[in-house]
Amino acid sequence: MTPRETKITNRKRQIKACSENMKERKVKDMQVKGVNLGNWLVLEKWMSPGLFEGTTAEDEHNLPLQLPKEVYEARIKMHRSEYITERDFTRIKSLGLDTVRIPVPYFIFGDREPFIGCIGELDNAFNWAERYGLQILIDLHTAPGSQNGFDNGGESGVCIWSQQPDEVEFELSVLERLAERYGQRKGLWGIEIINEPVLEDMWEGMHVQERYPAVDAERGARSKPNTIEFIRQFYLDAYDRIRKHMPEDKYVVFHDAFRLKAWKDFMREDKYRGVVLDTHQYLMMAELYGCEQTVEGYVGYVKNLQKDIEEMKEYFPVICGEWCLFNSLAVGQDTKGGQTVLNGVEGLDQEVVSDERKKEIYNAVAKAQLEAWKAGNGYFYWSWKLLTDTVNTPGWVGWDSWDLGRCVDFGWFPVEEA
Repeated sequence: MTPRETKITNRKRQIKACSENMKERKVKDMQVKGVNLGNWLVLEKWMSPGLFEGTTAEDEHNLPLQLPKEVYEARIKMHRSEYITERDFTRIKSLGLDTVRIPVPYFIFGDREPFIGCIGELDNAFNWAERYGLQILIDLHTAPGSQNGFDNGGESGVCIWSQQPDEVEFELSVLERLAERYGQRKGLWGIEIINEPVLEDMWEGMHVQERYPAVDAERGARSKPNTIEFIRQFYLDAYDRIRKHMPEDKYVVFHDAFRLKAWKDFMREDKYRGVVLDTHQYLMMAELYGCEQTVEGYVGYVKNLQKDIEEMKEYFPVICGEWCLFNSLAVGQDTKGGQTVLNGVEGLDQEVVSDERKKEIYNAVAKAQLEAWKAGNGYFYWSWKLLTDTVNTPGWVGWDSWDLGRCVDFGWFPVEEA
């Protein structure tokens, strides 16, 4: 190689390195302000109890097993058509938010009877998002056999997905098909590999099978938490399957499996680009692990959490993909880590905290949490709306803070600061 050719080659390398550094800085400086469209395509009974009327089902897996096929299908289709519409996207945009996180089920493509697919609804969401200048984080929220045993994992008290190689492959195929379908869409912000996979510490700390009893005793007996080794490998495999169809300016998101600082040695190779770490942080979970139920206790907890987020931001962009204002202090009683009337914890029938005091509590915890998420790379509030009638249904006093629309209307959530 001549001196001139060497000079040109070196210059090209410098330009490439500079370009890569600029891309990396752009990713690390990214900020997202979003909200979850929870309970739309993945059902949660506590958020929409009417859908489960006439059954003893506590989760989406068991609902169609207790209803005639035509009744089940009619309920689901009506719910999906009315729960989230174009109007929701226009209001979300008007609040200054820029992204929605949409939980989707493993049966989204309609290939797992008796469940009904919902790819058409996700198509509609992309059209609305692109029309009104929003973006979408697709969140694969459930797995066949469940990845956590939570009600939001699809099958309460059951966690056998990772023990079934065919179902692990099926989940990977769903991710790849989603990337194929939406990877080039302007409205795509990213794809989240799987929601809240549970490891041993969270499985035991939450007493999952006591909190969410399994209907099928045999499936419950086979259940156990995922291993960190399995989850890490699944994330690596999923990245490869997704990135084949999605450019590097779209994000691949992975959940921390409730271990925020366990990922410092993960995906360090150059091939992993546009990877975002998602942590879910609820004050009710802080209470479960001993956080004092006072404003000072909550704010102190969040400030310590902010330090952890800042530490992990040296390795990945960090978002808080789920959080809300809900806390026992504002409810007026200890909710035992956010357990509802559905979990056997008796709630309040009448307000015991004044509107003024409630607003003070929520404003204080909102400020602390928003500062923490800004120290990272942003957030997605859970959730956009709640259909539970917290006024006329006994036991649900104080649960309205899960509804971002209500939080804004009541002045609990400071839109101008978010």
